[in-house]
Amino acid sequence: MIPKITFGALVAAMTIGTAAMAQDTTYTVALDGTFAPHAMPSLSGGTEGFNIDLANEIGVRLGAKMDIVATQFSGILPGLAAGTYDFVVAPVTITEERAGNLLFSEGYLNTDFQFIVKSDAAEVTDLEGFKGKVIAVNKGSAYDSWAREREADIGWIVESYGTNSDAVQAVVSGRAFANVAGNTVSAWAAKQNPTVKLSYLFSTGLVWGMPFRKGDEELRASVETAIECMKTDGTIAAMHEKWFGTVPAEGSAAVTPMPGFGQPGFDGYVEDDHALGCS
Repeated sequence: MIPKITFGALVAAMTIGTAAMAQDTTYTVALDGTFAPHAMPSLSGGTEGFNIDLANEIGVRLGAKMDIVATQFSGILPGLAAGTYDFVVAPVTITEERAGNLLFSEGYLNTDFQFIVKSDAAEVTDLEGFKGKVIAVNKGSAYDSWAREREADIGWIVESYGTNSDAVQAVVSGRAFANVAGNTVSAWAAKQNPTVKLSYLFSTGLVWGMPFRKGDEELRASVETAIECMKTDGTIAAMHEKWFGTVPAEGSAAVTPMPGFGQPGFDGYVEDDHALGCS
């Protein structure tokens, strides 16, 4: 009887058998080079950040060169569709709509909303704790619309600023009680500025994954296998602490490899029993 070979085992065998060939492989990948701390200009020139480190480590584990293109986010997904990029290493929230058009890896970070307050402020344990408070947001962002949609129910006052840095400064100066933004952006702001601290975390239940073109299941599987290994051996956790200043929560996407390939519950997910971790 011919033994059953799973898709995961096939990918692993192909990865081992083509290691020498991979040395000559270059993947062109894209991210937003102004989205700190995921990617941002470095003082020495070039770009640095969590997703830069993540992309480069994936290249090391695949034995391939990574040509990382920093560009505007608005052009990244169209560029992927056009074949300009092999896959995308920018943080992209996995949604039903996007999963219908793109092939996603499993999530590697949770994307939640997090508040920051002055370092001496009282602890806030739920949204009601912000009642009557001024909440500073980046004008036109998802956090701006989210906060305004809840303005009447919660009773907070939303003030919009041109950049999230300006919104954080409003907290520092006392013009606002809190700023709300993405959890990693808020963690970076708190890490850089000791006068503010992380406050209440609103969980969205969503994660960031890496998009590929439909039909690139083999490449998706290779990259995801590397990501799962990085979750298992603590590499992503170390990057999380380096760039965000916090240890990822137990059970979070940063440390929890998922069965199959893709994000469970979304289009493009493939059930599979490959080993989760480093093999």
